[in-house]
Amino acid sequence: MKKKTIATLGVGAAVGASLGILFAPKSGKETRIELKQKLDELKAKLSKIEMKDIKEYVEKKVEKIEKELKDLDKEKVIKIAKNKAEKIEKECKELAKYVKDKSEPILEEAVEQVRQKAIQVTKQAIEKLEAK
Repeated sequence: MKKKTIATLGVGAAVGASLGILFAPKSGKETRIELKQKLDELKAKLSKIEMKDIKEYVEKKVEKIEKELKDLDKEKVIKIAKNKAEKIEKECKELAKYVKDKSEPILEEAVEQVRQKAIQVTKQAIEKLEAK
């Protein structure tokens, strides 16, 4: 087998295991702990590999996966969701103001409905994240 194929299989297995753990029916904290353990196991196995290019490639991918895993922290996700909600609401307000300024009554009601629905959807998303 080619070196690149072996590396790709190794990374694929790591990513598959990561995704499997992330979507398992456990708490987020338990899931992140398990994923970290699996990544540590992969690193331990990686230390036994002698092909430098494969080792470097897999190490870089593992580091990237670990960085992304840290970003899954609940508080960080909630903060990102709130930030996105604020941006969506701001965009909706700007759209409503633009339509009103252009005196387009046909669009005003539709834009207001979009704005209200956006607020509702983002609130629900944040509440769902905070409840977990």
